[in-house]
Amino acid sequence: MLQILNSVLLLFVLCSGLQVRALPVEQSVNKTRTVDRPYVGIITVANGQRWGSWGIREMCPLGTYATGFSLRVESNQGVLGDDTALNGIALRCTAPRTASSSIINYSTAQSNSGSWGQWTQNKWCTSGQMVAFQLRVEPYKGVWSDDTAANNIRFKCSGGDVLEGNGMSWGSWGSWSSNCAGRGICGIETKVEAPQGPRDDTALNDVRLYCCN
Repeated sequence: MLQILNSVLLLFVLCSGLQVRALPVEQSVNKTRTVDRPYVGIITVANGQRWGSWGIREMCPLGTYATGFSLRVESNQGVLGDDTALNGIALRCTAPRTASSSIINYSTAQSNSGSWGQWTQNKWCTSGQMVAFQLRVEPYKGVWSDDTAANNIRFKCSGGDVLEGNGMSWGSWGSWSSNCAGRGICGIETKVEAPQGPRDDTALNDVRLYCCN
């Protein structure tokens, strides 16, 4: 019976001409644990986009802070493709860094992410921890256009570094968030649009970051 239903569904899709975008096996919802950790503040930016819903909050383990990050980014899909650009942000958590710090041992705090793209190489503060961020976002382009929402992110480190992700270039950079209350960034929550089938996908739209002493 299941085989018959699958055959009927496939015939319907072929006959109707619908272009259904295939999803990878990996699901968009992060399945790692959420760390219950006290925080002293939340930092946000004003230019995040409107689509999707807020996912889980995930925190760095006690005694660690976000000192690096990686992005999940979908490359340019061409004129006829559906671009989503930035799909996910993973914070890399360690003790505050010094010039002699090892970056081999770290944990990850990652909220929900989109379904497309590849993870980039980690980027690290040379000292200290991340304390503020800036988001590159494409504004709404209209009903018949391909929206991408969030495209890239920058982080400011307490030691003075500014780290820019290897994201996409649509849209523009907004204003910086305020600096963290407390010592630095220690958690993340992302706003992600679920896959839309034949309609336009945008994946990651916005992010808010948590700060700890």
